[in-house]
Amino acid sequence: MMLPDALRGIRLLGIDSAPLIYLVERHPSYIDRMVFILRYISSGAISAVGSPLILTEVLSQPLRMGKKELVKEYEDIIQNSIGFTLIPIDEQIARRAAELRAKYGLRTPDALHIATALENYCQAFLTNDIGLKRVSEIQVLVLDELEVS
Repeated sequence: MMLPDALRGIRLLGIDSAPLIYLVERHPSYIDRMVFILRYISSGAISAVGSPLILTEVLSQPLRMGKKELVKEYEDIIQNSIGFTLIPIDEQIARRAAELRAKYGLRTPDALHIATALENYCQAFLTNDIGLKRVSEIQVLVLDELEVS
C-alpha cells in the first residue's frame, strides 16, 4: 500500500518503538518511509502519540554501548518533535493493555503501546510487527507493507 493512501483519514497515529529506531539509526530499508511519515507529522497533517515505554526500548542499547550522541538523538526526536507526544501510562491504559494481553496474547510492551493508542483515539498504529495485525480494535500499519511513491 502506498503511504499517502495508508495515512489518508488518519488524524492521530500511535507509534511503536521500531519505526523510531529505523528513523534515528537511518535503517536503509525504512528511512525513506519514516522520513515521509515524519514530514506528515511535522507539517501538522497528522499528530502522533507513543507510550513512554518507547524511551525504555530505544535507549537501552545505546546506553549499554555508551553511545551518548545516539541517546541524545533519540531523546531529541522523541521529546522535541513537533506533533509527537508521549502519553503517560495511567490506570485506564494499563487496564486496556491487560484486556489486549488477555484477548490476543500480546507481550506487555506491545499491549501498552497499543492501549496507549486506543485510549487516545488514534485511528492507526504504526509498527513493523506483522503479528500485531491480529488486533482488530485499531488499524495496524506495518512498515514492510507500505511504500513511498
